[in-house]
Amino acid sequence: MIKKRIVLICPGRGSYTRNTSNYLGHYGYNEKKHIKWIDNQRNKADLPLITELDSQIFKAKSHMVGENASSLIYACSLSDFLTIDTNKYEIVSITGNSMGWYTALSLSGAITKEDGYFLIEKMGSMMKDVIIGGQMIYPISDDHWRVDTKVNEMVLSEVKNVGAHVSIKLGGYLVIGGDKSALDILYKKLPNKGEYPLMLPYHAAFHTPLLEPISRSALQIIDPSIFKKPIIPIIDGRGKIWSPFSTNPLELMDYTLNYQVLNPFDFTSSITVALKEFCPDLLVLLGPGNSLGGAVGQIMVKNRWLDIKSKKDFIDRQDADPYIISMGIRDQRSNL
Repeated sequence: MIKKRIVLICPGRGSYTRNTSNYLGHYGYNEKKHIKWIDNQRNKADLPLITELDSQIFKAKSHMVGENASSLIYACSLSDFLTIDTNKYEIVSITGNSMGWYTALSLSGAITKEDGYFLIEKMGSMMKDVIIGGQMIYPISDDHWRVDTKVNEMVLSEVKNVGAHVSIKLGGYLVIGGDKSALDILYKKLPNKGEYPLMLPYHAAFHTPLLEPISRSALQIIDPSIFKKPIIPIIDGRGKIWSPFSTNPLELMDYTLNYQVLNPFDFTSSITVALKEFCPDLLVLLGPGNSLGGAVGQIMVKNRWLDIKSKKDFIDRQDADPYIISMGIRDQRSNL
């Protein structure tokens, strides 16, 4: 059997929502040994169990705070990863958005799955008492999923004027990070587009210079010896490929705990590199949910990948022969 070549994409914060709650229970993951191990670690640390959080009615104050949300998302992504039939599929690369980078490290073998949990739990809980700044998201594409150059330039100008920062380049969206006062001004200045601009609840100013204290703490707390060469190539938030052959673990550590904490995460570049350098047969989005489906589709439009030039082209392709398989959508999941 010829294996299909796939790239895995790991979601970031904000993917565990009211609509994706009970993800572990829904797919029968809550009895798996790795979930029980995570629950055991959280029990020792006097933290809410993952299985209990997953089975409860969704409440933003308990499910979206960093110390819980990050671990929930990691558990869901890891569970999906472990169900992939490696007799049918060759995972040629792994990438992720924002927090999804930590998950990618774990799934690639650059850190162990256990250290992956501890890394994500530490990074997710460092602002347990005080959240530094915030984030908002704003669209820069038109109805056809093509980036509108004028809108993009206008948003970048306004971001600069208020002293905020581009935090994540997310296909047809920009995620903007900054202190609360700057974001409040920006919220009023940006033209209203339906639900946008949208403030992201319980999100800090990730991937901006405001998180320098978090980076400094992480470099002191996280043991550098946990970082190894990945077994599967990973693509970071600049589009750089870290291969099993050439990776320097200390450089990987510095990127993870220092550079990407303080600088923009270019998810658009990471997916572009995944497409052009690995030419996968499929892109597979790990759960929970399908938070990155639209953004990845927009990146395909930007690159005219598979001759997809618009939102309509993308939808038609997905209906006829899905190129993106979201494990958070049961009908697509069954295609794996």
